[in-house]
Amino acid sequence: MKSRKPLLILLVSGSLFAGSLMAQDQTGTMPPPPPPPPAQQQGTMPPPPPAPSQAPGTPTGQAGPMNTPQGEVTVKSSMPSVNYGPPPDFATLSGGKNCINEDQAAAYPLLANDFIHADRNRNGCITKAEYNAWSRH
Repeated sequence: MKSRKPLLILLVSGSLFAGSLMAQDQTGTMPPPPPPPPAQQQGTMPPPPPAPSQAPGTPTGQAGPMNTPQGEVTVKSSMPSVNYGPPPDFATLSGGKNCINEDQAAAYPLLANDFIHADRNRNGCITKAEYNAWSRH
């Protein structure tokens, strides 16, 4: 049976080395805290900026006021309204071949974005059946 003494020495010395590294981190190698913000006159805060105007008919997502030290902030978000239209037919994207590769899918951004999901068998090529199944979603 082989001696386990070298392995035990290695484990003990490794843990001692790690302990000394941790001790060094706690002995003043940490950066100093950031300075406090400049004091405001008499504790007053500047008025919040006016809310940006929004064009009528612009879709908005979640909106709600939030109080911060600088004043009230309202967050409005929405998805971009891009209409790509109906998906092109398979022959157009495949160039007359029997499948659509990743480069050909780039011609239709929605398919390029979903390429790995449309390519169900993960062979790097979307067949007509896979394309039809994807376009029905």
